[in-house]
Amino acid sequence: MQRSYMQQDDMQQGATPPKTDDELFAYLDSLGIAHKTMRHEPVFTVAESVALRDEIPGGHTKNLFLKDKKDSYFLLTVEENATVDLKSVHTVIGAASRVSFGKAEKLMEYLGVIPGSVTAFGAINDTGLNVKVIIDEEMMGYDVINAHPLRNDATTSIASKDLLRFIEATGHEPLVLKVTS
Repeated sequence: MQRSYMQQDDMQQGATPPKTDDELFAYLDSLGIAHKTMRHEPVFTVAESVALRDEIPGGHTKNLFLKDKKDSYFLLTVEENATVDLKSVHTVIGAASRVSFGKAEKLMEYLGVIPGSVTAFGAINDTGLNVKVIIDEEMMGYDVINAHPLRNDATTSIASKDLLRFIEATGHEPLVLKVTS
């Protein structure tokens, strides 16, 4: 797995390096969660990933790493074409104020990923339970959910109920809320 400069700095300071995709897959296996991963060219945006839709069935995710004024962090996982109203979503997710995007440094520190690779699977790296994980209820309408496996050059497919089970196994309480417009 490619390491960013932030990961290298963290490792030099003695921080635990983030889990790799292979460690994620081993964890899913240990939980008895079936998963399938397809490798592809790196994609950084939903628009870039559209070409994969015919090859990878199911619901495809868009993930937002957000924070409020009290430095509480939230990961919102929504369907790739969904709209999230950042001016009002704080009232639904329990934030102390309007939310803004979290900084890349905190994204790496808490979820172990870089921008463009944000994923609900990042919960595996949030051992301090610093991030509230929220899945939009419309995502749960899909039998299969597709997300990056901690890197943006692959897509991992798992059953929607198994995504919730994975998040719970990391110590997080996945909240299924209506967060999209």
